[in-house]
Amino acid sequence: MLLEIRGHHLPGRTWAGDTVAHDDVHVGLQVGREPAELVPGDADRATWTTELRLVDLPDGTTDVRGPAVQGRRGERFVYLTWGDLGADGGFAMFRRAKLMLADVLALGAGTDPGLGPDDHVVATVDLTDERGGPRCARLEPPALTLTLARG
Repeated sequence: MLLEIRGHHLPGRTWAGDTVAHDDVHVGLQVGREPAELVPGDADRATWTTELRLVDLPDGTTDVRGPAVQGRRGERFVYLTWGDLGADGGFAMFRRAKLMLADVLALGAGTDPGLGPDDHVVATVDLTDERGGPRCARLEPPALTLTLARG
């Protein structure tokens, strides 16, 4: 299954955080411990696509795995990670937004069939929070909209 994250309304390239000013803000999909596919904070939009593998477990539950999947079984999520891009190309993370995969799995709940390998979930995310900064913490409506396209 594919998860496509479409970000819009990015907060800008600079941000005066609570205690530190950030001069070259970028956001990316976190894969393992590293950001991937960095997008400048002043871009019109950002898009990331990652594979999610659904694994049926003997206890009747479904686990989610994939290159960008984080967290323990039953609490899986995908991070969007915010950071400053240094002159040396290094990335200094200062915030993360968490897309809970239980919310993604809920799209297929009660449908026949449930979510499958050919499905495509689109997560549309408003990347600027209510104070004008990079959105962080758990992504929830109205900042998050999830839609399912059957394969």
